[in-house]
Amino acid sequence: MEEEIKKTIKALKEGKTILYPTDTVWGIGCDATNQKAVKKVYSLKKRYEHKCLIVLLCSADQLKNYVEHVPEVAYDLIESIKTPLTIIYSNAKGLAKNVIAKDKSIAIRIIRDEFCKRIISGLGKPLVSTSANISGEKTPLLFSQVNDEIKKEVDYIVKLEQHSFKNVKPSKIIQFEENGEFKIIRQ
Repeated sequence: MEEEIKKTIKALKEGKTILYPTDTVWGIGCDATNQKAVKKVYSLKKRYEHKCLIVLLCSADQLKNYVEHVPEVAYDLIESIKTPLTIIYSNAKGLAKNVIAKDKSIAIRIIRDEFCKRIISGLGKPLVSTSANISGEKTPLLFSQVNDEIKKEVDYIVKLEQHSFKNVKPSKIIQFEENGEFKIIRQ
């Protein structure tokens, strides 16, 4: 795993896109502060830039670097919910402009997966995470289900967990309102 971590971080620092296993499904990713790399992710997915991407962080302490105001209840939810949880926050900052929604919101998940945590920590920046499928196609749970077109077009493919089966699904998504209340977007 150590060699794969080094190679993945090197690719990300060079502004490349990656195909990698996450705590949920196989994902396409890049440095979330690199506008050119984010643009390539949209292109790989054949997705319009107005459809937001998820950003991964390795610690809740990092939220303040990318969100103007984090409601206290968000920290409680992150700590107490043990399944993958993506939270949409208002007033994103410090990220590539094309990863932030038009309403200035951003979807962020604090990752628990050891490989992803080490990648984000080594990169020193947040990581884009979006399912490794062309928009409108089925989300791949296994590496073998990833569209060959994506495998050919992505810059680097992580050579871990390619033959593994994890009983996973996309994360739950909630959105915080300005008043601190939240609504469930995806169960």
